[in-house]
Amino acid sequence: MKKEKNCLNIYWSVHHTLIEGVNVLESSPYEPFVQRFDYVRLASITAGSENEVTQVNRCLDAAKACNVDEACQKLRTDYVSQCIRHVSRTEQCNRSKCHKALRKFFDRVPAEYTNELLFCPCEDTACAERRRQTIVPACSYESKEKPNCLTPLESCKGNNICRSRFAEFQYNCQPSLQSTTGCTRENYAACLLAYTGIIGSAITPNYVDNSSSSVSPWCTCNTSGNRQEECENFLHLFTKNICLQNAIHAFGNGTNLNPVSNAPVTSTTPAITEEIHRNSSMPVIEENIFVQIQPSKVTPLARKIIVMGFTEEPMIGG
Repeated sequence: MKKEKNCLNIYWSVHHTLIEGVNVLESSPYEPFVQRFDYVRLASITAGSENEVTQVNRCLDAAKACNVDEACQKLRTDYVSQCIRHVSRTEQCNRSKCHKALRKFFDRVPAEYTNELLFCPCEDTACAERRRQTIVPACSYESKEKPNCLTPLESCKGNNICRSRFAEFQYNCQPSLQSTTGCTRENYAACLLAYTGIIGSAITPNYVDNSSSSVSPWCTCNTSGNRQEECENFLHLFTKNICLQNAIHAFGNGTNLNPVSNAPVTSTTPAITEEIHRNSSMPVIEENIFVQIQPSKVTPLARKIIVMGFTEEPMIGG
């Protein structure tokens, strides 16, 4: 964790791509990584044929599979325990400890377990509610009132780990209306991994209803004033992101078993960067607002650090 934190501190000290008041996509400090999940091993645990799987509650099966795996069962028990523990009469729980335990779970448990728990497809209310409760939202997600989305966003920007995870999410879940997958990177697995990477942070997302595509941070863009567009651009990264929605649906129906490798991306020039700044009012769903400013490799930091545990330094919001 210290190595990741120190590396990210160096990265952001030399890599300033965000201009104050302009919602420009920041560079991700993580190297591209093609994630391939061990679905065969998971299938052997949950058992049943492909036809049978579609007729059962996959969210329940995912919980059973996690209980069979020692690491998954232990870390899941740890975060649930932290997130349901009452602190006092006035405080329902310790959100900071809950977030820390959640991050540890999603960073250390293999994605074939965590993704089944979080993205399992549902056809009934009971299943959808089990899925929504995965991150114990009463502690990790919800609060008495929804803050303006710019508040948790600013908190995230103030912490280099959260900032880096958010940049990684934007990069790997970058939507494209020209792509058949809806994703610029053509990699659903990387998008889902980046999404789980921000759970347990100030901008933690979760399901808002029974729909698989309805995810959002716990915030609103009401009372945004002259920053309304900036607020909506952030919120739409979750609520109107065709890449993220397609990635979740593809996981549910099994069409992402062989994710496409990341295609080479050409770095943008300073002239293109300036054009982005001049056109900061473009809506978030348009592809050109997501033009990626590619970082130079300041360290040999591998993409795999996104699955390291948060055991020493907290992320703001958790």
